[in-house]
Amino acid sequence: MAEYPSDFEFDLLLRDGEVVQMRPIKPEDLELEQDFITRVGPQSLYYRFFKAKRELSPEELRYFTNVDYDDRMAFIVLDGDDMVAVGRYDVLPGQTARDGGRVAEVAFLVQDDRQGRGIGSRLLQHLTVYARLKGISEFEATVLAENHGMLRMFRGSGYTLHRQLDGGVYSVEFPIEYSLEAREAEWEHEKRATTASLMPILYPASIAVVGASRDADSIGGRLMENLLMRGFTGPVYPVNPSAEFVHSVRAYDSVLDIPDSVDLAFIVVPARFVPEVLEQCGEKGVRGVVVISAGFGETGEDGEQVERRLRAIARKNGMRLVGPNCMGVLNTDSKIVMDGQFGPFFPPAGNVAMASQSGALGLAILQQADELNIGISTFVSLGNRLDVSSNDLLLYWEDDPATDVILLYMESFGNSRRFGRLAKRISRSKPIVAVKSGRSSAGARAASSHTGALASLDHAVDALFLESGVIRTDTLDELFAVTSLLAQQPLPNGRRVAVLSNAGGPAILAADALEAQGLVLPNLSDELQGDIRQHLLPEASAANPIDMVASAGPPQYSACLESLLGSDEVDAVVVIHIPTDRGGSTAVAAAVESTITANPEPAADKTLLAVYMGGLPDGADDYPVPVYNYPEAAAKALAEAATYAEWRNKPEGEYERPRDVDRVAAEKVIRNALGHATQDGVWLADHEVQELLGSYGIPIVRSRVAETADEAVKIAAELGTPVALKVVAPSVLHKSDVGGVALNVMGDGAVREAFDRVTAIADDAEGAVVQEFVRSGHEVIVGMTEDPLFGPLVVFGLGGIFVELMQDVAFRINPLSDTEARDMIAEVRAAKLLEGYRGEPAGDVDALVELLQRVSALIDDNPEIAEMDLNPVKALEPGDGVRVVDARIRVRPVVGAVLPSRKDVPGRLA
Repeated sequence: MAEYPSDFEFDLLLRDGEVVQMRPIKPEDLELEQDFITRVGPQSLYYRFFKAKRELSPEELRYFTNVDYDDRMAFIVLDGDDMVAVGRYDVLPGQTARDGGRVAEVAFLVQDDRQGRGIGSRLLQHLTVYARLKGISEFEATVLAENHGMLRMFRGSGYTLHRQLDGGVYSVEFPIEYSLEAREAEWEHEKRATTASLMPILYPASIAVVGASRDADSIGGRLMENLLMRGFTGPVYPVNPSAEFVHSVRAYDSVLDIPDSVDLAFIVVPARFVPEVLEQCGEKGVRGVVVISAGFGETGEDGEQVERRLRAIARKNGMRLVGPNCMGVLNTDSKIVMDGQFGPFFPPAGNVAMASQSGALGLAILQQADELNIGISTFVSLGNRLDVSSNDLLLYWEDDPATDVILLYMESFGNSRRFGRLAKRISRSKPIVAVKSGRSSAGARAASSHTGALASLDHAVDALFLESGVIRTDTLDELFAVTSLLAQQPLPNGRRVAVLSNAGGPAILAADALEAQGLVLPNLSDELQGDIRQHLLPEASAANPIDMVASAGPPQYSACLESLLGSDEVDAVVVIHIPTDRGGSTAVAAAVESTITANPEPAADKTLLAVYMGGLPDGADDYPVPVYNYPEAAAKALAEAATYAEWRNKPEGEYERPRDVDRVAAEKVIRNALGHATQDGVWLADHEVQELLGSYGIPIVRSRVAETADEAVKIAAELGTPVALKVVAPSVLHKSDVGGVALNVMGDGAVREAFDRVTAIADDAEGAVVQEFVRSGHEVIVGMTEDPLFGPLVVFGLGGIFVELMQDVAFRINPLSDTEARDMIAEVRAAKLLEGYRGEPAGDVDALVELLQRVSALIDDNPEIAEMDLNPVKALEPGDGVRVVDARIRVRPVVGAVLPSRKDVPGRLA
């Protein structure tokens, strides 16, 4: 019997946003199961057992509650202390699936009043996840023809069904390979369930403020005042046992004393009272809670224990919780107008959604948004992220009609794998801009492989953001600069920029800044320059950047801008104005706005930015163009927008798994190696490396280990090519660093001498690897290290001894699509060598893409792999493929069914 899989205990969101618990069944669940059966209706029991049944016999109870967590498995769903559903599979002995895997029969039973809420679908989802880990690749079910709910559940799962009707009974078979259709079905449920669960927080019909105060300077007082003064459209109930009224509103001793229902409760009481208040909220039926109180996980272990208690209370009562240690939430929608935070700033309504992990920075962000007139749709201060996280908010904002741009301030990740999956999908329709603190080198880890030494935490963050389309900024100023552009202007169609200025100095600064950011100032055609020149003085320049000279006023700005808007020679226009009189930029700003209004179609096809060095004119709150004080900020924002637009226009890529892999052989190699490994794992021997790579079709040069010089001579003769010799010694990790490598060796005498030389460098030398020598080809490295937060991190770069010296590498988080693999290769500066630089032979890029995808599949299928270096890999000429010349792989035991860094099952709460 397998060990109880405790890592499959979790909280689950249902379609309507309710929170329930799911876990594997236990032998001690007999009474729970029997009580559940007695609450299920007769028709549902008949559909499940094909006969009338009111209770289970003692033998049936023992059978159903005792599973081996391998061939027989069952998940139960709990609502509080009651079992409300069960789903199970039983392996069918002797049956083999089409792909050679095992086949299991599945069955489900859901309490009648819980049907139609997605419980059965979630049970099926998690049974398939677990079954795949156990080598099961196909499910079967026997369903009565009139059991329409069960048939509908199977059809909506996304799996390819094979059905056969015989005597009023359907036999349903389906492979449980994780297909795109199955993923999309799970993602849709996840989005709907999460959005429904957050509605009581972001669109509450009624609010209670527990800890509301008459003291205008207290947090409870400011929060209560903000809710009332901004005009929240529902009732607000202050809870304060020491006051009869708060801000002229009747107060209550407890949330339980409020006569009406409460959707959302803000908790602003000392930390020691929060658990009791939260229990009362659960008893009251409150669906959403925002805990502003501090003094929890941020204070140490004692605070973390209280947090765990708070989470348990919230989950038991089906509540979603923001915080603790946060500043609140707000929603500017006129249907609700909720200022549920204690700061003094309430930004204008707009299309930008924000989430901040830092409460103090959240206050600064709201102030900055207010001053820059950046319109906000919703804002959430996440605090300690005990429950609601940025991942939840991304799902909510994905289909939110009020949100076009998403801003995140992040200090750490929760489930980074889920963040990457969600951000990659959502960024296809809405830009995500993030400030992620922590770029210091202090995050770099010590590692014994090249890949581990190259990879730091910030490399992982950059890789995550890069492949998911997230725009990363280093400062809050940059965050707001790019956000202003994204919120107000269309994305640029390309990188061609025109600069329109009334002064040569700022125009040159702008040109330098734009080109430094990878943007292009094209030479304008004679026709376009002539059109522009007719509006300017003779001493002005119509070349790009366009210097209209200091005397240029609103008419010149308007005419020249109209010409640029109507041209197909540029994708974006930066308008620069330096005030030459006391009127500032007011008149020019008005002319620019009028020109945009008069040319709506051309303006909609161009990205416009303004640099008014005198600042935005007073009263221009609805100005249609983002305004910057200096050209450098505008250039940086435009470059970020252009890069994001290019990412969005790329094909998403395909995760094509190679069909010719031998997973069984790979698992055998790893299992045998782990038989003599410590907890930290073991580096595979050379023959094990060859077997493991060979099982996934990764081409490695022919080689064998020689223990004596005579054996080396014999192996070299059998290979029939020039050879390389590499010392085999436990103490030697990087062989070339200590003279443990001999290359291009030919002839018996030379082989014998080379063997003696490389084995002499280490006292513990056990022999030498003798391998065919690959003379030609470009050297690259392909590697992997397991990041504890982000999972497998794959590296590609210039190989051989230069990898750490040059640091010319690209990182991505596994798995890799074909597009991501190709992007990795193109990203490194040395990629030009693979194109055939200065007459040198090109490299086989297509073969490198295939190699990266095979490595990706190997890593994905075998979580025991902790580090891998394929270095060097020789990329031969196009059509000739690649050869792995040297490889090192470390494997280590995996505790539990799934590594924490690789957990991402849609619908689970973290």
